[in-house]
Amino acid sequence: MLIENKTFDELSIGQSAELKRLCTQDDLIVFANVSGNHNPMHLFDHDGDGDGQNEAVAPGLYLGSIISAVLGNILPGAGTLYLSQSLVFHARAHAGEELVAKVTVTAKDPATRCVTLATELRRPGDDALILSGEARVEAPRVKIHRNAADVPGLILQRHRHFEKILELAAPLPALKTAVVCPEEPNSLGGALLARRHTLIEPILVGSAAKIAATAAELGESLDGIEVIDLPAHRDAAARSVALVNEGRAQALMKGHLHTDELLRPALDKATGLRAGRRFTHIFVMDVPGLAHPLLVTDAAINISPDLKTKVDIVQNGIDLALSLGIEVPKVGVLSAVETVNPDIPSSLDAALLSKMAERGQIRGGLVDGPLAMDNAVDLSAARTKGITSEVAGRAEVLVVPNLDAGNMLAKQLTYISHAEGAGLVLGARVPIILNSRADDDMARLASCAVAALHDARIRGLRA
Repeated sequence: MLIENKTFDELSIGQSAELKRLCTQDDLIVFANVSGNHNPMHLFDHDGDGDGQNEAVAPGLYLGSIISAVLGNILPGAGTLYLSQSLVFHARAHAGEELVAKVTVTAKDPATRCVTLATELRRPGDDALILSGEARVEAPRVKIHRNAADVPGLILQRHRHFEKILELAAPLPALKTAVVCPEEPNSLGGALLARRHTLIEPILVGSAAKIAATAAELGESLDGIEVIDLPAHRDAAARSVALVNEGRAQALMKGHLHTDELLRPALDKATGLRAGRRFTHIFVMDVPGLAHPLLVTDAAINISPDLKTKVDIVQNGIDLALSLGIEVPKVGVLSAVETVNPDIPSSLDAALLSKMAERGQIRGGLVDGPLAMDNAVDLSAARTKGITSEVAGRAEVLVVPNLDAGNMLAKQLTYISHAEGAGLVLGARVPIILNSRADDDMARLASCAVAALHDARIRGLRA
């Protein structure tokens, strides 16, 4: 957006300008960090006065900064410098409210080239006057044109989507979960943390001595938690699958063992947990700056899936997205290109999956492909390429061509975009929670919450 200022000579008494702005939760977090004012009255997830309600009251000087934005951007505009500003507060503003700031020229002093402006901030919904005051500024002397987009963007690092997932899972009963070989601090600590949040009720299966030693290292008590002593990883995994078959466990959770050791008994055709689909892995990613959770599949199990396997990968992704409250999941099937190229097999698979969804062979979501990464997640990129689709630029589930691509994408999101990932295996009769040793507490909690939400939807506990 190109902005143009008004020099002192161009200003006239009665001239006015206004700026409309939505006050968001992120605005208040950024302001708290920049100003150093961490008053909980101004943060959306805190109860600052003990009344049981989270206030999210906009700080007074944040509101004043909206006035300064009009002065600095529009009237007089670029080159303006403050001399003084009075602020009188008449009402409170809160996160989620739209605000309109207005300034009006009331006086000019040719001797000093200073300008006086009446300032006010209103809430247009009810026309409430939030603040009023008067600004004295040094007006620009020269004409300036500049692009407002020149300022670098800002992405706030927070767990917006995982917090929502935890909130959705909070009312559900704890998921009875067989935790396989939680014999080191990350795996045992994650299970105990999820228990404290009432997401799971763990049954710890593995070396009882190692589990007890790890609990002691963490300073944790195992009182009230069942521990099944099976030192061999193979035996612990098999027993955990048996707990599901006996109805004693509703989920599996990976501890300190290899993924293939965990999945081998689950895949056994006679005694395992097969449910008619291929086992597929899904990362639920909380990506800073993205307006929704992003599901990436399959990044951990199926190395080079054929078309039949990709059908199950897509369907499992849709089913999990539905469990997370996404009403009509939008699935982007990725390739290196957004047009079908017979020399690129992934583009052919993507087109076939899209057509299969149209014909009802894949249900519950919208599927489109092939899409390149940029036009799958960025609407402007999709429009630039001339792609008209309900999915392009809006994809919530990304289906990758193979494990290599999925693993690299997930790790790029984690280590470059600072995303967090909750891992789950679907296709079995119960969800299988896969955590990485590098996962922090929020990722471990989110994995358990995702499993609880999926289990609840499948069993009809949650619509």
